[in-house]
Amino acid sequence: MKKLIAGIALFGTFAFASAQTITFDKTTFDYGNIKPNADGTRFFTVTNTGDKPLILSNVKPSCGCTTPEFSQDPIMPGKSAKIKVGYNTALNGPFNKMIEVFSNDPANSRSVIYIKGNVDPNAPEPKVLTPAEQKEAAKAEKKAAKLAKKAAAK
Repeated sequence: MKKLIAGIALFGTFAFASAQTITFDKTTFDYGNIKPNADGTRFFTVTNTGDKPLILSNVKPSCGCTTPEFSQDPIMPGKSAKIKVGYNTALNGPFNKMIEVFSNDPANSRSVIYIKGNVDPNAPEPKVLTPAEQKEAAKAEKKAAKLAKKAAAK
């Protein structure tokens, strides 16, 4: 009888560990101070750190000033996808918006990501990145995604 119970417990643990798992490179994107009508588009990277395909079923903003775009194509294990989030920067003042991400992750079927910042006419002009700085930023983003993947695996 003890062996049967131990076997069921072991199987249950294995079945639970075998699933799709959603991981984000970051859960909050801070725009900082930006000028009115500046580019309000930002990207969140979603990684499937599980061993089954991850499917984003819906991405729902907290208000109409935020517009998310995403693909419902399955994200295969170890692969990533982007959620594109646009904010209406014609609206002056501080903002802090919530975006709900719904997926087939059994432990986190509803995840929340945030955008925040301040639309200010007196904000400094955005700095244009050189090609070297763009390359360095892309490298840092990949490193952050790898660290998120490792943290989720623990």
